Amino acid sequence: MASMAAGFARTRSPVAPFHRTQPIHFGAHLEFSVNRFPGVGTSRRCEGRGIRAALRVQSNLIDPDGGSLMNLIEPDGPGWETKRREALLSSIPQIKLSRIDLEWVHVLSEGWASPLRGFMREAEFLQTLHFNCLRLEDGTVVNMSVPIVLAIDDSQKQAIGENSKVTLVDDNNKPVAILSNVEIYKHNKEERIARTWGTTAKGLPYVEEAITNAGNWLIGGDLEVFEQIKYNDGLDRYRLSPSELREEFTRRNADAVFAFQLRNPVHNGHALLMTDTRQRLLDMGYKNPILLLHPLGGYTKADDVPLWWRMKQHEKVLEEGVLNPDTTVVAIFPSPMLYAGPTEVQWHAKARINAGANFYIVGRDPAGISHPTEKRDLYDAEHGKKVLSMAPGLEKLNIIPFRVAAYDKKQMKMAFFDPSRSNDFIFISGTKMRTLAKNLESPPEGFMCHGGWNVLVEYYRSLLPSEGSGLRESVPA
Repeated sequence: MASMAAGFARTRSPVAPFHRTQPIHFGAHLEFSVNRFPGVGTSRRCEGRGIRAALRVQSNLIDPDGGSLMNLIEPDGPGWETKRREALLSSIPQIKLSRIDLEWVHVLSEGWASPLRGFMREAEFLQTLHFNCLRLEDGTVVNMSVPIVLAIDDSQKQAIGENSKVTLVDDNNKPVAILSNVEIYKHNKEERIARTWGTTAKGLPYVEEAITNAGNWLIGGDLEVFEQIKYNDGLDRYRLSPSELREEFTRRNADAVFAFQLRNPVHNGHALLMTDTRQRLLDMGYKNPILLLHPLGGYTKADDVPLWWRMKQHEKVLEEGVLNPDTTVVAIFPSPMLYAGPTEVQWHAKARINAGANFYIVGRDPAGISHPTEKRDLYDAEHGKKVLSMAPGLEKLNIIPFRVAAYDKKQMKMAFFDPSRSNDFIFISGTKMRTLAKNLESPPEGFMCHGGWNVLVEYYRSLLPSEGSGLRESVPA
């Protein structure tokens, strides 16, 4: 894997309040665009309070939001030791991070949320909630659709008092970061939930996990992280930062990068979409488009397949040649999953810009979920890709709405749906796929590679009593 690149510049205040009216161009790129982004091919040097500030924008990769990729991890050296000693001082209040808080620290520290340089202050929070974007000091607009915030309770707020710094610690009270120049403001949970999810119905997974019992205050500030976040779960080698991904794409001489996010195992329909996209890029004149297969690696709801098993399944997909390892980079996107539909899919797309992708594949009901109290989907299945085609700050990203793939009973494989012979196709949803695996049944031949399906069945078998049983016959097509 590529090594960590040099640190990147941080600006003192990345965003400015929307204090004036300025027209925003809403690009219409729902159809497959032929625009190419040759980039700038320049290098910049900035000063940043001891943080390394060299930036090299490769000529064949899209620029990160704001022009500079944030790196909020303190470099090794005397400065690092000084900061760590400072974090341990009894005079600096401490905030213990939850699992999801730590995942957001990870996201911020590596620049996925560039140009943010810490947890949101109130001006950033309000712009995100009400406009789904941030206006920078130079007047340009970048997309930011989900709040990245840190909640504290009344007692923590009182303990912080007039302090301008706090230390963020993990479950073991180990210092993770310092948050400086802090700003504390009211956490209006109802407004945050309503504007992010479009409903305040009870039972939204992320809300129940991270917001309902959170504190009534939010604290924002400049984040300085002591070291790269590691989870020691055997998967850290896949957790490539945006700068590491950019290095890898450059090493592979990529002239286009197309990203595909998923939180489910990869079946042959997914693979068809990805290989078809690469062929379309080749037909457009690109010489070496590289796929970023980028499963979400943060918090997911309880009934989703855990990350470790998904990554094991993805390995089998590459081993069996369903996807070409030479033109595919598999990495973990560290963000938590909000299940916020069209609002969240903008975040997913924006973060991949910072990783160097200039094409983003979007399908039916991205980041969607069933309504928590009614028997229906919470979001319109087509709204995600439509929103991406209009979202402010995403104009430079080519959105690729993929064609519908289903199981073709005549060809006994996954194929693009043909309405003229609709009776020849069956649709195997993620829910049906998981149900088959739970029942230790095999899907129709050609739905998923054998090794990948065996991994999925192995996961569900691990949840059963030890006696278990073998695979049953394939489900008839």
